[in-house]
Amino acid sequence: MFKKAVIAAASVAALLSLSSAAYAQCGGASWYGPGFNGKVAASGEVFNQNAMTAAHRTLPFGTKVEVTDQRTGKSVEVTINDRGPFHGKRIIDLSKGAAAALGFQNRGVTSVCIAQK
Repeated sequence: MFKKAVIAAASVAALLSLSSAAYAQCGGASWYGPGFNGKVAASGEVFNQNAMTAAHRTLPFGTKVEVTDQRTGKSVEVTINDRGPFHGKRIIDLSKGAAAALGFQNRGVTSVCIAQK
């Protein structure tokens, strides 16, 4: 039990010591837009499904991240302005415009890596 607590504490310390430029994460991505367009996002901004924005569970609002589709190598820069995704193990929910720019709008989901700008 003690060993697990030490490992957990070390992991938290390592995460907290990362500079903002060092933030990186890979996992699933989905997109959203219809049904939310024109409504207020968690940041207080009015959501525009065609803007280059995204939802992330923990990154501060206004954070810019580069999202790279692992299948195609295409990248876009988005600004975090909402919270989510809340489905499965996805790490980011992109606006419809960002998904279209990456080319996965028709698939609905893809594998990405995100890096803070």
